Amino acid sequence: MGDMANNSLAYSGVKNSLKEANHDGDFGITLAELRALMELRSTDALRKIQESYGDVYGICSRLKTSPNEGLSGNPADIERREAVFGKNFIPPKKPKTFLQLVWEALQDVTLIILEIAAIVSLGLSFYQPPEGDNALCGEVSVGEEEGEGETGWIEGAAILLSVVCVVLVTAFNDWSKEKQFRGLQSRIEQEQKFTVIRGGQVIQIPVADITVGDIAQVKYGDLLPADGILIQGNDLKIDESSLTGESDHVKKSLDKDPLLLSGTHVME
Repeated sequence: MGDMANNSLAYSGVKNSLKEANHDGDFGITLAELRALMELRSTDALRKIQESYGDVYGICSRLKTSPNEGLSGNPADIERREAVFGKNFIPPKKPKTFLQLVWEALQDVTLIILEIAAIVSLGLSFYQPPEGDNALCGEVSVGEEEGEGETGWIEGAAILLSVVCVVLVTAFNDWSKEKQFRGLQSRIEQEQKFTVIRGGQVIQIPVADITVGDIAQVKYGDLLPADGILIQGNDLKIDESSLTGESDHVKKSLDKDPLLLSGTHVME
């Protein structure tokens, strides 16, 4: 890279391929081979690179990218790469419908108990005792029971109405929060950019536009947006705790462990 960067990497994997390539086009390496390579670690990965491709520059050659100039930036070339290898984009999960949120709100234990109590109360309010028992109680008691029977359903109905109100309010709040969260997440993803080299020029592009073969510059504090292979580095250390749970920083170098993983942080 000369004086352009201390650390650089050629992306050889993406977050998620939307299309499986049944062919490798004009490229000397397939999507399946890249995935298999990124599953290896340290010496195993280095051995695989040396046996199959010679070195990282051999991978660049097969991907038809220049370690110094990067991709040409030709839209046709970018589209062809995305068609073969997929886009660096994870499609969001389908949002829950309002009815699904209502159903989830109904699963609350307290609401279930209230629903059962309301059903029992309504059932008892419409229950009519046998005529023989009423005759023994006298006219006064029969009148009192008839009055209570006419208004007894109000208690059960009030409980059910309360449950309905709580469920609708809870579901609406969850739906509103999910809508706001998705809007914020979409805006963050659109604004997030990363530094790459295309046509010999250092430019910033949206993370979703990074494609296989791009040469990217990484620096302290970066969150790597895709899997990649180190081309040139200067005491590069990565925090992989988000993937492995280990707090120790992993040193990356061409002669030990050149693979960089998406979602990890550059610490040195």
